[in-house]
Amino acid sequence: MDELFKEKVLVWISRKHIFTKKYVFVPILHWRHWNLLIFCNFDKPLQSKTQTTCMLLLDSMQMSGPRRLEPTIRKFLLDVYEAEKRPVTKQAISKIPLLIPKVPQQRNGEDCGRFVLYFISLFMESAPKNFSTTGGYPYFMKEDWFAPQDFDCFCKRFKLCS
Repeated sequence: MDELFKEKVLVWISRKHIFTKKYVFVPILHWRHWNLLIFCNFDKPLQSKTQTTCMLLLDSMQMSGPRRLEPTIRKFLLDVYEAEKRPVTKQAISKIPLLIPKVPQQRNGEDCGRFVLYFISLFMESAPKNFSTTGGYPYFMKEDWFAPQDFDCFCKRFKLCS
């Protein structure tokens, strides 16, 4: 989000060829709070008939208003397309759904980064091969996606506890 680093970040991202990947995880730090953005099916044409190209924004503290990040996310995505020299219009970017599922919420003001790591881990374990939003979110992304004790065990296992 810092203009000083924008060019370097876009060059680094371009080298990763993120639009050849089914899922891309983008941790976002904004106002000292971590969110997780997941690009889904960007390896397919934006108007694919078989798979839904979309973005998932996972926020462990939804009272912070995750929708406020949407303009910045769409601008970032447009910048990435341009950096990779892929033809796309601002209108096409605006039509990509940004979905904000209700996921388990943190119990304090400090666990957001740990939740992002846990969201990535669980998503990688559970993501379907053919991701689609037809009929709602994937079966595993719900408010009760995991129990608090599962999160605590994850943190202990990777020594993420404070």
